[in-house]
Amino acid sequence: MTESPENPNPQNPNPNSPRTDASSLSAFGASRRNVLFGAAAGAAFLSGCTSNESNDGKDAEAGQANVADDKPGKRVTIGFAGPQADHGWLNAINEQAKERAKKYKDVTLEATEGSNDNAQQVGQIETLINKKVDVLVILPADGKALTQVGLKAMRAGIPVVNLDRVFASQQAYRCWIGGDNYGMGLNAGRYIGEKLKDKKNAKVVELAGIDNLELTRERTEGFDDALKNYPNIKKVARQAAEFTVESGQSKMAQLLRAEPKFDALWNHDDDQGVGAERAIKQAGRDDFLMVGGAGSKRVMEAIKADNSVIKATVLYPPTMAASAIDLARALGQSKGVGGLAEFEIPASITLYSAVVTRLNVDEYLPTGFK
Repeated sequence: MTESPENPNPQNPNPNSPRTDASSLSAFGASRRNVLFGAAAGAAFLSGCTSNESNDGKDAEAGQANVADDKPGKRVTIGFAGPQADHGWLNAINEQAKERAKKYKDVTLEATEGSNDNAQQVGQIETLINKKVDVLVILPADGKALTQVGLKAMRAGIPVVNLDRVFASQQAYRCWIGGDNYGMGLNAGRYIGEKLKDKKNAKVVELAGIDNLELTRERTEGFDDALKNYPNIKKVARQAAEFTVESGQSKMAQLLRAEPKFDALWNHDDDQGVGAERAIKQAGRDDFLMVGGAGSKRVMEAIKADNSVIKATVLYPPTMAASAIDLARALGQSKGVGGLAEFEIPASITLYSAVVTRLNVDEYLPTGFK
């Protein structure tokens, strides 16, 4: 496939293939369709998760690991602890985990209510540890602040699947799975760069997330690095919002007042993008293209309709929670994953930040969150 403005990855001529750099397993070399593993995507990158049967030694004869599959096997109790679902993406994380667990007859899910208070979340996780769950899946409100409770679980012999916001120590988890914040910014910048590469003195603006979060800084760094490949493009303004509708509206209004003319906007988060779009409509502006972030259903539907400034969104798939359940199930049954020569589950799995445009939106629409 030849490069086109719809391909945000100039270094990867096939936009249907996941990134394969050393820092990312990208669903172990699967196709882009399988990168979005999980309940909403309709497929797990793991082959499933649980038979205790040895398949009469056929796997060993073939030189394969004892991998998980869909057959019911040893029962596993998975403790799930995440932050409060006060955001569309976080709510989708919770739903993905719960729905995935329901698919397995051998899984019991013990889920906490979720909290953004570090002390309260620590208490919830300690309760799960005291219940002696087999495996823990934890999306910490603050990875650094909750590292000690991750260490406590691991020392108690409970393997931890660290979801997205990483603990400060690798000793606090057995496996980490999450999104690629730097890659998210990189691909947003590449998409915009390809769209504006022939425009002289092009200008872009950025509506970022919460600035004291490492993920926000990584998204901005990736975006800036991508734009370095397009000398005709200059980022003329940046505002940090708070991943809320209200902050998106107020900060976008400030950007519009400060910059009466620009060609593209990258917004880090589709939820705060609701507010950004309100400000754009109130200002009567439609002279630029907008790229969103995370992959909400609302934004994907707008991309498909092609009747607004929104032309693309860069995924940060909440399906990672469904895959975390797959991993936890496999860990609880001492299984590996299909498609790998290694016997053990990897220590780190980074998802690919695909760009959704009108050309591929139908493929990704089922994964969009509300």
